[in-house]
Order: sequence, then C-alpha cells, then structure tokens
Amino acid sequence: MVSRSYSNLLELASGDSPSFGHVGKRLPRVMTVAGIISDLGEENSSSVGSDAPSSMSQERIIIVGNQLPVRAHQRPGNEGWSFSWDEDSLLLQLKDGLGEDVEVIYIGCLREDIEPREQDDVSLTLLETFKCVPTFLPPDLFSKFYHGFCKQQLWPLFHYMLPLSPDLGGRFDRSLWQAYLSVNKIFADKVMEVINPDEDYVWVHDYHLMVLPTFLRKRFNRVKLGFFLHSPFPSSEIYRTLPVRDELLRALLNADLIGFHTFDYARHFLSCCSRMLGLAYKSKRGYIGLEYYGRTVNIKILPVGIHMGQLQSVMDLPETETKVAELRDRFNGRMVLLGVDDMDIFKGISLKLLAMEQLLVQHPDWVGKLVLVQIANPARGRGRDVKEVQSETYSAAKRINDTFRRPGYEPVVVIDTPLQFYERIAYYVIAECCLVTAVRDGMNLIPYEYIICRQGNEKLNQTLQLDPLVPKKSMLVVSEFIGCSPSLSGAIRVNPWNIDAVAEAIDGALAMRESEKQLRHEKHYRYVSTHDVAFWANSFLQDLERTCKDHIRRRCWGIGFGLGFRVIALDPNFRKLSVDHIVSAYKRTKNRAILLDYDGTMMPQTSINKTPNPEAISILNSLCKDPKNVVFLVSGRGKDTLSKWFSDCPKLVIAAEHGYFLRQTDNVEWETCVPIAEFDWKQIAEPVMKLYTETTDEIAGLEVYSFWMNSWELTMSEPDILSTNVQATYCPSVIYRPILPSDLDVLEQIHANLFPIRYEREFFLNVVNGHGIVSWGAIDVGPNRQSDELIGFVTTRVIAARESEIEDLLTADASRKDQTLVYILTLGVVEHYRNHGIAGSLVREVIKYASSITNCRAVYLHVIAYNQPAINFYQKMQFKLVRRLNKFYYIKGQHYDAYLFVYYVNGGRSPCSPLDILSTAATYIKGMLKLLATKLWKKDEKKTPRWSKCKESNTLLVTQNKRIIGSDSAVCQCV
Repeated sequence: MVSRSYSNLLELASGDSPSFGHVGKRLPRVMTVAGIISDLGEENSSSVGSDAPSSMSQERIIIVGNQLPVRAHQRPGNEGWSFSWDEDSLLLQLKDGLGEDVEVIYIGCLREDIEPREQDDVSLTLLETFKCVPTFLPPDLFSKFYHGFCKQQLWPLFHYMLPLSPDLGGRFDRSLWQAYLSVNKIFADKVMEVINPDEDYVWVHDYHLMVLPTFLRKRFNRVKLGFFLHSPFPSSEIYRTLPVRDELLRALLNADLIGFHTFDYARHFLSCCSRMLGLAYKSKRGYIGLEYYGRTVNIKILPVGIHMGQLQSVMDLPETETKVAELRDRFNGRMVLLGVDDMDIFKGISLKLLAMEQLLVQHPDWVGKLVLVQIANPARGRGRDVKEVQSETYSAAKRINDTFRRPGYEPVVVIDTPLQFYERIAYYVIAECCLVTAVRDGMNLIPYEYIICRQGNEKLNQTLQLDPLVPKKSMLVVSEFIGCSPSLSGAIRVNPWNIDAVAEAIDGALAMRESEKQLRHEKHYRYVSTHDVAFWANSFLQDLERTCKDHIRRRCWGIGFGLGFRVIALDPNFRKLSVDHIVSAYKRTKNRAILLDYDGTMMPQTSINKTPNPEAISILNSLCKDPKNVVFLVSGRGKDTLSKWFSDCPKLVIAAEHGYFLRQTDNVEWETCVPIAEFDWKQIAEPVMKLYTETTDEIAGLEVYSFWMNSWELTMSEPDILSTNVQATYCPSVIYRPILPSDLDVLEQIHANLFPIRYEREFFLNVVNGHGIVSWGAIDVGPNRQSDELIGFVTTRVIAARESEIEDLLTADASRKDQTLVYILTLGVVEHYRNHGIAGSLVREVIKYASSITNCRAVYLHVIAYNQPAINFYQKMQFKLVRRLNKFYYIKGQHYDAYLFVYYVNGGRSPCSPLDILSTAATYIKGMLKLLATKLWKKDEKKTPRWSKCKESNTLLVTQNKRIIGSDSAVCQCV
C-alpha cells in the first residue's frame, strides 16, 4: 500500500498542488465518547469531513502530557471511579495564563490502572466533566515505555549519565525504543480524535513524547505544534552517544516552537542540530530560528514559574497555621536548614548530608543550634539506584546524628513519608535557609516555593511573633547545575561536588547580615511573583501563535518514511519547472547561451574527487557541437586546473576564478577582466589562512590558491569547528539609523537582557516614535545586506543646560537659557556583537549630532560605579570623569554610586571655575608646606608628601624605600 508521504512525493514530482493534510474548514466541537464525534445542529452526523463552515470560533488548545492533571479514586466496593483535579499538576496550573474564552483539552495517562471493561465509562466521564481524553496503555507496554526507555535511557542520558556498563544506566535496548514509539503513536491517535488542525494549537510536554511531533505532522502538515522540554538537554558530546539521536532530533524539528528552561539547554540542542544534522540557526529580532526544509523552527528560552494562587491559598489554611506553630515549638529557636528532594540519584541528597557533616566539623559553634530537615519525596522511578540512594541517605544521617547528638538535639531529620502540601509549606515558612545540591535538574521549583512561603501572611506572622513592619528574609544555597540557578541572582551558587565549598556557603548564608538577607529576599520575591506559571504559559503560547501565523499560506509536501518524515514548505508562488516547456523553448530559439556552474552543480560539493567524469565531458561536447549554442562553464577554480580537466572540450567557454580569467576556446589565450591589479595583500592573508587550516581537518580546510584570490573550501568538517576557527575573523555588516517602531519588541528584549533597571513600556514607545528622545540603532544587514536585525542602540535626550547637574562645569555663556546639552540615557550592544567598535560608533553618532547643534555645549551621562568596562570605554572615548555621586542609583532595594562623565563640544568646557582654582591652589600650597616640614624634620622614611588636583586626594606613603599607594576615592570630583 502506498503511504501518504510517498503519494505526496509523487505530487511534488508531478508539479500538482498538494492534497496531503487537506481537511474540512472546521471539525465539530461536541464529542460524546472519545473518537465518536457528533455534529449537533446538523441533520447528518456523517458530514464531519465536509467543507461546511462551523459557527463555533472559540480558540482551543490541546495540551498533551504523560499524565493527566486529574486524580482517580475508586469508589467503595469497586463500584466505579471518582475523579478530581490534581492541583499540583503543572499542566493544570498553566491554564491561568490563558484567557477565559480559551478551551483546553488534556490528553494523557491516568496514574491508576483501569480495567478494559471500565475504560469507555471513564473516558466519557473525563471528557464531559474535565475535558480530558485518557490514554490507556497495556501494563507491559507502559512498563517498557516509562520504566524502560524513559527512565533507563533518556532520563539518565539527559542528566549526563553515560551507560558505561550494563549496571550503570543500562545498554540500549531496541525493544524499549519500539515501545516508546508505540506509545507516542497511541498518543497521536488520541490527538487525532479531538483536533481541528486548521485552528487548534497543540502543546506537547517533556521527554516522554519527543517523537509525537513527527506522527502529528505526518497526519496534518499545517498543525500548530509546540513542544516544551522540562528536563535538561545534554551537550552534544553526551547526546551523540544515543543510538537514536538523529531520529529524536528530526522528530522535535517537526514542531513549530521548541521550548527550554535555560539558554544552556537550548544551546546544547542547537549544537546537536548543527553537528549531527548540519543545521545552522539564525537570530533575528531577538528570536532564534532553525531553517528546516523551508520551515522555520523557533526556539523559546523561558524558565517555568510556580502557581502563586495555590501557594497563597494553602498558606491561608488553618492547618498550615497549626503546623507552623507545632514546628516552631519543636525546633525551639534552632535554625532550620531545609532540603526538599525526590529520592533520586541526581538530587544530591548524600552530598547535602556530607556538607552538613563538614559544616559541623569545621564550625562546631553550630552544633546544637542548626538542624537539617531533609524531606525525601518518594522516588518516581524504581530499581537498584533508588535503593542505593536510600541506603546512603539513611547511613549518612545516622552517622551524623551519632556523632553530634546532644540531649534533645539531633542535627539531621530525614522525613521519608509522604507529606501534605500544607505540611511542606509549614517547613518552608520556618526554614532559615533552603539548600539544593542536585547534580542535574531541569528546573527545580523548590527555591521558588520557599521564597513565596517566606514572605508569609498576617496569620503566619502572628504565629511566629514577627513584626509585620520588618522586611521578610530568606536565604538560598543552590547548585549551579539546576535550571532555576540563573534566575536567582541573589542565591549563593555552589558546586555540589565540592563539599568544603558547600559547607562554607551554608555558614556564610546563615551568618549573613539581616539587612542583606532582606535585600536578597526582596529581589527574589519580586522576580518569582511576577514570573509565575501563568506568565510562562502566556509567553509560550504567544510565541507559538506568532510562529504559526503564516501556516495557512504555505504550500507543503510531506516526504519520507517513518521517523525520517519531514514537511517541505515552499513559497506560495513555487511551481515545478516543466521539462516539456523547457524543451519547447529550446527548440524554438535560434541562439542559446547556456551557463553552467561546476562545484555544487556538475560536481557534488561533498565529492572528494572533483575531476569531471567521462559522461559529463560527453554531455558538454554534445551541447557545444550545436552551432546555435554557446556553452559557458563558470568556476572558482584556477585556469590551469580547468584547462587540464576540460582539454577534451575545445569549444567550451571557461570562466576561471569566478570570472577573473576568461577563455573563448582552447586555442585562444586567457583574458583578464582587470588589466592591472595589486596582489600585495596575499602576503598578509596567506599566513592567516594557513594558521586556521592547521587547526582544521585537512580536507575541510583545503586552501585554494588562485592568481588573484585565496579561498577555503569548508566542506567536510563539523560546522561548530569551522565556526569556532573562523569566528575571530567575523565582522558584521553594520549600518546606523534611527530606531524605528518596527524595532520595538527587540529593543525591549535587549534592554531587559542588558540592564538591571527595568523601563516602562512608555519609554520604549517614546524611543521608537521619537517623542522627546533621539536615538540611533546599529543594524546588522548581513553579508547580502538583506537582513535588518537591531544589535545595538543609544538613546539620548536634549535638555536645557541650566536645568542640568553640570551647569557649573560649563563656560560662562553656557548657562544662558538657550544653551543645551545632550544626555545619554542608555547605550547597549548585544553580547555576540561586542568588540567590533559598534558602541564607539554609536557614541560618535551622538557626539556628531551634539556638535551639529550650535547652542549645544556637552554630552554627558552616568555610569554605575561597579561597571568597570563601561568606565574604561568612556575614558577611551575621551569623556572626562568629573564627579562621583553617592547612592545615585536605587536598584531592587539597594543603593549604588555612579560616575558622571562629560564630553565637551562647541567650546562648552570651562578650564575651572574661580572656586575650583582657589581650592586647587590651596590644596597645592598645603601639600608643599607639608613637604617642606618633612624635609626640615629629616625623617625621610616617614615623609608623606600629598598632592591633589581635585577635592579627593591620593596619598603616597614611603616606608623603608617601599611605596604604597592608597586612595581615599577611586575618582576625582573635579578635573
């Protein structure tokens, strides 16, 4: 039987319009039992495939995960099932990020086994009551799928655990892979029961369903499909050990949008696509995209958040208040160090206990004062690894307690029984510090929950006898290998393998000043409370909608078999070149010019032997024999090589070295298009090219030396290697222009990535519309000048000199009402484009603009005191550092000093005001008197000459012929 993908391949070859994936305008919304669709309001229910439009236009999202967000409870006497929402499920919580008019359908498995005779009733109940479509899997298939391939193959590998032996991770088992495919196929069938592919969005979650995008794309090539990976994605060196690596990558690339928690995970995925599939990504307007057979697969980087409403509602429960009071009395004033982890080999529980032991050894003052409470949730997997973790945890806890136990005091408390959510929250509330030592974790929301719970509420404050006017505090010590670590800038990050460092970090966190704990807590609370699960879901779905907005205009063909299936997307105006039309036109014409390229056309780029074969020579001679034909061969190769290769084609016109040399026939001398040329540059270029060739594979970095050019053939090496070697020579093609309204989104995103200060949207609207703000943007137009990517910017405002803080530093006439200044508000360049002089060019645009204003006297700006690279940059640009401003910036609850820089234009600089002259003279005289006094005392070893050119002073101490330079301040106030 001919498959659909093969039939579409025939359509593509024939030039016909694609029929694959064609569906009706709208599938009906009302379903009775999963898979049986009834069209209410229609006389004939069999017309679901018709083109009759539906009147129902409600937006719908199909969320697919391994487990449904519901809990099943069997009624007494085994008489049916009752169901309730699982409030802890992320799939349920993300609904808060959707509009109230958005319909959500869930597809997944139940945690409980349902007898086959009950499955129809359960399906109907879940669909009608919860809008859930359950996926029922046979127990043996589920075991191979989940406990086999997912937990023994993907889970360890994605957490950087290689199967080095049968006992460590397990060898690859093809039967488990087949079970994984079978389950994904079953999920695809369930999606088919409810999807309206032209309008519905499908959001697939996590590594259990990584090949589902291929099965869905094969059914509907225009399906709007997003995928989010909640686990880490390993580096290419780890991932490439997976025998089915290409299949999984290609399956994911059948999605429209792929999401990751962190930039590292996304970078690893892109690296795998580059090294294994040869795909290069592009970044445009802040978005990362992979071009895959005409489709753009976008990459989304955004960590998930927590459900604020759920946490706050549980904190308000009376049970929570009671539990907090119980724990307060139990620990009786002792500090609580809290750990909450699954009993998993990657959670680092044993490392945490070792750090606690080391802390009590190195800092015995904590004995009797500090308690580590380790909540060990039941393991999600099973096997010998879990038992080893349990054994190691219990033995370490026992050893620590035996060593440091005191009457009424045990330093380690391990809780391995399931806790109610309110009980866990109570532990968060009373914990002074939260410790996470996971060696690998996709995200880990425990620190987020801890931060919100430490904020507390009025009742909990009363229970703990806390002053409501005193700011809340919290401390975090987290592993640098977990997904939430980059988002928690106030946390103490540690390498969990370094036991001594973790112990010192715990000590530092507990002994930190109260004010510092409060500032860090405020910073974290502000971020976590605003970047919750609703924000995450809304952002992902907005990007998915943007990515899929042009699906309806695509002309698509499905090509390939099995997991090699992919969709080729072509421009709507694409038409197959008709051979009959070409032959007809060829016969009608009297004169024909036939232009042929060699490498990549007549000879494949990947071919090692580039010499033309006899068949190619024969075809060329056949074309050249026709007196109506003039056949041109164009190549970048040298004239000597081409003359040798095509010596048997006397009538062939050859253009060598990309047209620099031209030969009409074999008995005519070579001509040059440029009569006079200088080649001194080759003496500089050749050593550089040889250097990079030596660091690259000899075949991949083959140098082609021609008469007028040197070039590489970068053909057979991994793209990452070539990119790394040649990166040093990369220089973007940049133009400078005013910032436009079309730059709004990317401008906001770059601002958010570069600056600690958050600007209101009104500021960005004023920038792009030029309302009171003058701006310039640095635009990377690409090598072909077809791109338009904003990579840097500077924003300024023109203000009156008399209203500025540098009025006293200007010439006397600059204080007149008509005199102005240009104030630089923000300046930034995307990190990848730095060190190319872009920032300097932007500043020069500002200076040129200020100089063109007749009554403008200076350009000035502020720099936060700790930004040493910016300070060095402006000093290099000849800006004058004129003042240090104490506590100028207030960022996230903390004050920072600033430096004031000025660049004078149009004669605006004053050498010094009379007051400054007197002050400088007095300081100089004072220093001379002190110097004279030391000479009179004849104590050379203690003389302390002082000098000053400004209000701040530097001191030179001379002691036993050694000079020690000390300073009261790093900068001068007046220069």
